[in-house]
Amino acid sequence: MTTALAVAAAAWGVAMAVSPVLQIRRIRQRRSSHDVSLSAYAVLIFGFVLWIAYGVSLRNFALIVPNSVALAVAITTVTIALRYR
Repeated sequence: MTTALAVAAAAWGVAMAVSPVLQIRRIRQRRSSHDVSLSAYAVLIFGFVLWIAYGVSLRNFALIVPNSVALAVAITTVTIALRYR
């Protein structure tokens, strides 16, 4: 049961991690990122790094995978947001 819950949580975590792609799409459509809070993304990125480190220390892929995906998407979002500033 615990393994199934971990897999379900990790899968949902990946789905949540990909959700900022909607923000990226909106930035590109409007050709502006002035309404995007880069400081909020900085806090998220720092948190993702902490969760990844914690997951690595536990060797827990249910923590590592979704937070790694979230980190990659957040960095991509910030990069695109900076490009459209």
